[in-house]
Amino acid sequence: MPLSNPTLGPLAEAFGIACEFWDWKGRHTEVDDATVIGILAGMGVDAGSDEAAAAALREHGLRHWRRALPPCTVVQQGRQERIAVHVPAGHPADVVVRLEEGGSVTLSQADNEVPDAEVDGRLTGEATFVVPENLPLGYHRLHLTTTDWTAEASLVVTPAFLGFPASMGERRVWGYATQLYSVRSANSWGMGDLSDLADLATWSGTQHFAGYVLVNPLHAAEPMPPLEPSPYLPSSRRYVNPLYLRPEAIAEYAGLAEHKRERIRQLRLGLERTLAGSDHIQRDPIWEAKIEALRVVYDEGLSEVRHMAKEHFVRAEGRPLAQFATWCALVNTFGMNWRDWPVEYRRPSSPQVAAFAAEHAREIDFYVWLQWQADNQLRSAQSAARGAGMRVGVMNDLAVGVSKESAEAWILGEAFAQGVSVGAPPDHYNQLGQDWGQAPWRPDRLEELSYQPFRAMVAGILRHSGGVRVDHIMGLFRLWWIPDGLPPTRGAYVRYDHEAMVGILCLEAHRAGALVVGEDLGTVEPWVREYLRGRGILGTSVAWFEAGADGRPLPPEDYREYCMASVTTHDMPPTAGYLACDHIRLQHSLGMLTEGLDEELAAADQQFATWREVLTERGLLAAGETDVAEQVLAMHRFIVDTPARVLCAALTDAVGDRLTQNQPGTVDEYPNWRVPLSGPDGLPLTLEDVFTSERAARLAAVMNDFRIQAIGRR
Repeated sequence: MPLSNPTLGPLAEAFGIACEFWDWKGRHTEVDDATVIGILAGMGVDAGSDEAAAAALREHGLRHWRRALPPCTVVQQGRQERIAVHVPAGHPADVVVRLEEGGSVTLSQADNEVPDAEVDGRLTGEATFVVPENLPLGYHRLHLTTTDWTAEASLVVTPAFLGFPASMGERRVWGYATQLYSVRSANSWGMGDLSDLADLATWSGTQHFAGYVLVNPLHAAEPMPPLEPSPYLPSSRRYVNPLYLRPEAIAEYAGLAEHKRERIRQLRLGLERTLAGSDHIQRDPIWEAKIEALRVVYDEGLSEVRHMAKEHFVRAEGRPLAQFATWCALVNTFGMNWRDWPVEYRRPSSPQVAAFAAEHAREIDFYVWLQWQADNQLRSAQSAARGAGMRVGVMNDLAVGVSKESAEAWILGEAFAQGVSVGAPPDHYNQLGQDWGQAPWRPDRLEELSYQPFRAMVAGILRHSGGVRVDHIMGLFRLWWIPDGLPPTRGAYVRYDHEAMVGILCLEAHRAGALVVGEDLGTVEPWVREYLRGRGILGTSVAWFEAGADGRPLPPEDYREYCMASVTTHDMPPTAGYLACDHIRLQHSLGMLTEGLDEELAAADQQFATWREVLTERGLLAAGETDVAEQVLAMHRFIVDTPARVLCAALTDAVGDRLTQNQPGTVDEYPNWRVPLSGPDGLPLTLEDVFTSERAARLAAVMNDFRIQAIGRR
């Protein structure tokens, strides 16, 4: 229903809240008062009454005039931009850019006809300055000087176009996508780890000629059980989950006394007994055993040179690393949810937190050490990937956000909205909408912080990878905010400054020489895809969802060049399971279908029949072929025929797995993110099994567009 308070509309617009949207079926939907009031409250704005809303709107109108400089200006290189500054009326103004690499540029002033305004009892004037198009890329500072004071703010110059990294040249690349924890080896501790990632990259690069390995987010989780199984609901996106460490791969392990190595061996053997017969990945006992082993290695100490290396890492990371490690120690003392801690520990800057850090210095140093070791093992994995001939190497996945109880929410405080969570409106993935339980960044606070948290996060994830997949990249444009107590269907979109966030993403990727892929599935405004293409960021095209105007599968020649083309995603069953309609039966059993089971199955049968017809017409599938393995190969031949410069094959498809990793809209109703890699028979596979898989070799031959199966690099 439309808003009843006429002030709420302009106030919502001022804070980037959309009061209407078109859903996935093209229906126009309006947002109600409770949604807008709840979202505004999350930004610290009281709109609970007509009077409060009117006062908030007046206050917002004065914000622009009270700022001498915008807190952060992000521009594209090659474009001339203008900046408005505010000084006492009639006073002179000069603006200089202090460049990141040294030197300065004085900005010229342009005409400004905006009349002076009375702000807080004094006349304030506005002047306009021109940012030239030829400034170098980087993070610069604006300095404003007037009669008796100065002001300073950030200026970020970003690449107008990112495109493909030099390592790719003009060639196409393809790679495997996998949930790393599901890929267990004979030497890992009950789940895939960073050493397994290095081995997976070596195998797929040298034997299958893959150009990258895309893994699930490796972001840090909780430091103690129970651990959140979803890699998309982390505690920190800046740091790595030490659960992925291989204790035996740490340099100091080699120097341990025999009794200490035996202690670690016994921990692993005990874990194997605990996990025996389990059908799922069990993170809690894995972490309990692994952290004991890691403490044994930590207690060995460091050589002088290794200590130098660790201290260099610590200096580079700065205060955020110390705060994250302190949060880990506090969690072990007071519990998982920092909002339930004694009030004096709820802010990282409090004297009590400083005293706690001093008292628990060694424990905090242990968590710092864990991040250093994770950094080392990530570096080794990327080195192995590039050594195997991969043009991109490891491609990391960047989650949309963090949990409300996360380290980031504690460290950054008011940078996150309170009393709301992030999700998605109803779409073809989940017709009831989704609440992901994540805390959204406040757009206004991000600007005030010069996007430093976002910049540090992106730089960190690209430090030892050749690319990044940005999950739900629409979140850099708008996010679906849901006030606490309301269902996902009663959320609203909140807009972010996409010019700033996409620009910084491009700048960090440019500096890292990395590829950027945006997951742009679901409900996406059409112009968003055009904008991302214009900035040289790839989209995501999943064959099942790409349709032409006639409703039939989009012809491969009509796919985008700037996209990662695949057959499936981690939010769907592997292709074999999809063809068997496993997802429909699962959703029916969970009460998630809005249509009847028979209707959904009939629609799926029609979809598959159409696909078989298309594949047969194009010579990609033999007429009358019903073998699932052959249909999977044919679907991949289809995406090979597209102009997409990046192709992606799920490792689950390579080995014939049918089990889905995630059923959107559920938590424990289905064992999301806890399913080990399995074969067509549903029995778990090890990484060593993958290495010898003939089925995987056949898929690799398809992805390489070979007419015959080939083994070994030519």
